[in-house]
Amino acid sequence: MARKLGTSERALWAKVIASVTPLHRGRKLEAPAHEALDAPLPQELSELRPAPGRRPQPRAAPAPAAPGATLDGSWDRRLARGAVQPDRVVDLHGHSLAAAHALLDSRLDEAIASGARVLLLVTGKPPQGDRRPATRGAIRAAVGDWLAASRHAPHIAAIRAAHPRHGGAGALYIILRRSGPVRRPKS
Repeated sequence: MARKLGTSERALWAKVIASVTPLHRGRKLEAPAHEALDAPLPQELSELRPAPGRRPQPRAAPAPAAPGATLDGSWDRRLARGAVQPDRVVDLHGHSLAAAHALLDSRLDEAIASGARVLLLVTGKPPQGDRRPATRGAIRAAVGDWLAASRHAPHIAAIRAAHPRHGGAGALYIILRRSGPVRRPKS
């Protein structure tokens, strides 16, 4: 059983009906019989209306998709199977944090300029006998922040864990966006 509309809801519904053009010309929307179309909006609803002469602010553009939300299923399946061959390999294993950051930045610059799509980033695994609570090495822990804050962030489509044949837990795939005009399928 449908619930009955309150007075403020009926007034609002009447305003909606008055402002809508029906899709089908023969069909008419009816206001509730006991409520006039000219009923003023209740105080709590009229406060929502912008002041006369003022336009509501346009909504901000949606935020760009986060890395990881931009690949389709076929990419993810190919990465999970290890069927993707990296265009370039960047090995940060054994470098200090500062040296690794500088090397990553320069290699990303080169890869973007050359049009590479997939980079294999080798960060190294944490030592086996390490009893610290961290489960990742220092470079691997910092890479996510480096990439998110880097000048290359707009060029990165996704970051995924590498397949065991490419280093597994000690490596990442960095998928770069296509450069140049977007190819459209022929119709």
